[in-house]
Amino acid sequence: MIERCLDLERFVRGEVNAAAFPHREHVRMGFEMLRRHDFAETVFRYSAAVRAMVARVGKPEAFHQTVTIAFLALIAERLASGEYADFEAFVRAHGELLDKGVLGRWYPVGRLSMEVARRTFVLPEPAG
Repeated sequence: MIERCLDLERFVRGEVNAAAFPHREHVRMGFEMLRRHDFAETVFRYSAAVRAMVARVGKPEAFHQTVTIAFLALIAERLASGEYADFEAFVRAHGELLDKGVLGRWYPVGRLSMEVARRTFVLPEPAG
């Protein structure tokens, strides 16, 4: 647990190496932050941490606001659905979150690649 707290502190400060930060770690940090903060505060803190992380490696364009908020919303919704002792228990119950393409269930092809979706949160297109 102490190691996980240290990882979260380093993430929040933007000290994590972006090249060594796979999708699973993004989900884990979202899980850890949402266990400590409400959704709005998590969005703010998480977004700032990712922006700092990608800026450190000279790739600020790598930050994607819609993907960030949508994944945090999925994590928050699933966290609210039950009790999870730790991240491993959470992932066992919601392994689909480890699939980067899971947002394709709500966002049609091309919607997430729009430039506006990188800068601000865009809703999925309405069904039908």
